[in-house]
Amino acid sequence: MNSSGTRRDVWSLVLAGGNGERLGPLVQRWLGRHKPKQYCTFIGSRSMLQHTLDRSDRIVAVERRVTIIARDHAEDARPHLLSSTLGQVVLQPANRETAAGIFLGLAHIRAQDPNARVMIFPSDHFIYPEEQFVQAARTLARAAQHMKHWIFLLGVAPDRPEPEYGYIQPGPHLAWLDGLRMRAVKSFLEKPSLEQSKAVHGSGVLWNTMVMGGRVDTFWRLGWRCFPEMMALFEVYGESVGSAQECSVLEHVYKLMPTRNFSTHLLQQVPAHIAVLEMRDVLWSDWGSAERIVETLRQLGKEPSFSLSQTA
Repeated sequence: MNSSGTRRDVWSLVLAGGNGERLGPLVQRWLGRHKPKQYCTFIGSRSMLQHTLDRSDRIVAVERRVTIIARDHAEDARPHLLSSTLGQVVLQPANRETAAGIFLGLAHIRAQDPNARVMIFPSDHFIYPEEQFVQAARTLARAAQHMKHWIFLLGVAPDRPEPEYGYIQPGPHLAWLDGLRMRAVKSFLEKPSLEQSKAVHGSGVLWNTMVMGGRVDTFWRLGWRCFPEMMALFEVYGESVGSAQECSVLEHVYKLMPTRNFSTHLLQQVPAHIAVLEMRDVLWSDWGSAERIVETLRQLGKEPSFSLSQTA
């Protein structure tokens, strides 16, 4: 770890390739054009992506940051990624769901550092206060160092039933790290019905933030177990990283790339290999709807940048 507190022995993977379709109508009314939510500034002066990049850079050295963006979003992304010093950027040719976006970044990192530990950060989450989150994420990186064959997730205790979120049912205690409890995962419940979310609320389940850490070879091994047809394509791409053929190979493999969801098609299939660290005293929200943005900000006594009449 260097003097700024960032780790130079860990990579960060920032996921910014989504289209933000659920918020699309609001953004269209607000800005007069389509703009994926990660590039929008809903409060203050920083976009959701910029917040994520800034958090990542407090945890992992910037030169080891890889950001995945959609090729079609290059113009919206450019203001956030102007400097050549701001890590590496990979342009995804097409959206093939979350598994492809994650393993595209992992393949890029693995080609440069086969023994890497990686922290994965979605770019469409609201997190406050950031200090507690940063400390929890650093603990997650430590866990990946000491427990090499697990994938580690950050979880947060739910404050209400929420059918749009993924839930984690924690299992046996594994360890205490920096005052935070690490537990094995018993099972996952992905986007339950309202009745299901009400039934499990208060039972000790956690919301899955999809902030993850682990060794790249652990992710790779579990990927081969869960969707070998996808991993074979990323093996081909990995061999091309850094070469003159990288872009053309990536274009080719994405023409064949299957659509897989990382939560449904990997995490839920291998719960025995997943552990969860409960993040405390942090307000976390996946900003997938205007109502959720307004609700979150009102908890903090703030108003969003868009007009509430634009949510109608």
